[in-house]
Amino acid sequence: MMTMNDETLLRYSRQIMLPQIDVAGQQRLFDARVLIIGVGGLGSPVALYLAGCGVGEIHLADPDRVDSSNLPRQIAHVADAVGESKVASARRRMRALNPDVTVRTRAETLRGQALEEAVAGVDLVLDCTDNLEARKSINRACFAAGKPLVSAAAIRWEGQISVFDARLPDCPCYECLYGALGGVADTCSENGVMGPVVGMLGCMQASEAVKLLCGVGEPLAGRLLLIDALAMRTQEVRLPRDPDCPVCGKARGL
Repeated sequence: MMTMNDETLLRYSRQIMLPQIDVAGQQRLFDARVLIIGVGGLGSPVALYLAGCGVGEIHLADPDRVDSSNLPRQIAHVADAVGESKVASARRRMRALNPDVTVRTRAETLRGQALEEAVAGVDLVLDCTDNLEARKSINRACFAAGKPLVSAAAIRWEGQISVFDARLPDCPCYECLYGALGGVADTCSENGVMGPVVGMLGCMQASEAVKLLCGVGEPLAGRLLLIDALAMRTQEVRLPRDPDCPVCGKARGL
C-alpha cells in the first residue's frame, strides 16, 4: 500500500496542489481499488492515467490478446506485445509508469459469480468494453453491489460517457439509458473507430473516476455526454431514472 512520504509528496505534487485533491484526496487515491473491464481503446488510457495518478490497486479484466490491429488506438500495448494477453501487456506498462501501484490481472471474461465477486471487491468500476450485453451485465453487478460505474462507448468518430452511481437514490442505471436512447450495439471491428476518439473518452473516464474516488466536483451521474469528434461538438442529455427499469426500478420496490 502506498503511503505519504517526501518522495510521494514530490511525485504527486501537481495533483496535491489542486485544492480539490490536496493531501487527503491523494491518500484516498492511494487507498482506492478500482476494476477496469476491457483493456482496449478505452481501457488503455484509463489504466495508464489511473496508475499515473496513484490509484493504489487496479484490477484488469480482459480475455483478449494483443493484435497488430489494436496498436493504432490501444496505447497501453506496443508492437512487441503482439500475441501477449492484454492484461499482462497493460500491467507491464502500468508498472513501468508507476512501480508502486498494485495491478491484479484476470485474462478472462467476467461473468456471473466471478463478475459479482470482482465488482464487490473494489470501490469503483470502469466499463471499457465494446459489447452491449457485457455492459448490461456489468451494470447489473454494480447496481446490486452498490458500486459506482463509469461507462463509455465509442465508434467511428462518436462517443458517449456517463456515470451510474447506485449510491444515489435518483440516479439512473445503464439499463435506463439503454431503454430510453439505445446503446452503441455495433462494434468497432464492424464499423471502425478513430483512435484519438477512444483516447479522449478514456481520459474522461479516468477523470470521472478520480472525482468519484476523491468525492469532488460534479460527476456525470444522471447526465450523458455525447461527443461528435468529426465536428468537435458535444451535447449533454439529462437521464431520468426509469421507474419501470428491470434493474434499478423493481430493485427499489417501485
